[in-house]
Amino acid sequence: MATGQKLMRAVRVFEFGGPEVLKLQSDIAVPIPKDHQVLIKVHACGVNPVETYIRSGTYSRKPLLPYTPGSDVAGVIEAVGGNASAFKKGDRVFTSSTISGGYAEYALAADHTVYKLPEKLDFKQGAAIGIPYFTAYRALIHSAHVKAGESVLVHGASGGVGLAACQIARAYGLKVLGTAGTEEGQKIVLQNGAHEVFNHREVNYIDKIKVVGSRGTIEINPRDTMAKESSIIGVTVFSSTKEEFQQYAAALQAGMEIGWLKPVIGSQYPLEKVAEAHENIIHGSGATGKMILLL
Repeated sequence: MATGQKLMRAVRVFEFGGPEVLKLQSDIAVPIPKDHQVLIKVHACGVNPVETYIRSGTYSRKPLLPYTPGSDVAGVIEAVGGNASAFKKGDRVFTSSTISGGYAEYALAADHTVYKLPEKLDFKQGAAIGIPYFTAYRALIHSAHVKAGESVLVHGASGGVGLAACQIARAYGLKVLGTAGTEEGQKIVLQNGAHEVFNHREVNYIDKIKVVGSRGTIEINPRDTMAKESSIIGVTVFSSTKEEFQQYAAALQAGMEIGWLKPVIGSQYPLEKVAEAHENIIHGSGATGKMILLL
């Protein structure tokens, strides 16, 4: 290693598997930004279910090993590569993607995936925007083409994507119905845009409806979709083009300025407890707000 190279703490994955494959190391070289890249001093990083699927090796996208997980960071610009003129050292920012991985003290990102974080939002909230809000926006506006006056059911609405979907749907004039499995979760769903909320753990509840997300297989009879002329639309935020990300970002930044986009923070973990965070985001008793790592 070159002398004088700055070192940092970062989580590394050397093999695919359970949460125990997440290894915190303290001798990782701090990346150096190239053209159109920035280096962010990470204050908080969002934990998303997709990161557990990638870590387990079951996701369609497999990173080259070893790698550092995490895409949604919030922090301060530490250094700017050539031609990344939109930012300067000291700017408060959040990202929707990183190059070097977000579960680390410093993260490298392409400048077009980095956005200014308004003063009214703290770093924890900044780390809760990325995948949840961009996914919810793509699902509702881009894929489902929702219109004001329509109704939307957000199943499992008390988690990161669910609350984002409630806030966006309410801001765009929809009637918002949400579900949550705990009393606390139901309260938070009502406080964040839902007109009505239901407990999806109650017997006979129509718990087969999902707006965004998947936790496994379900059986359907295609005939049931015919009489209702219903559609099933798959959504992945990773299919978004650069231009689409810019459109989503512009709409979401407006939401931050106006005040309807307000991430709700749930469980918080230090970097040392990353394995516990990965365990709980999948097997916890019901999400309330966005799970984040604090640095």
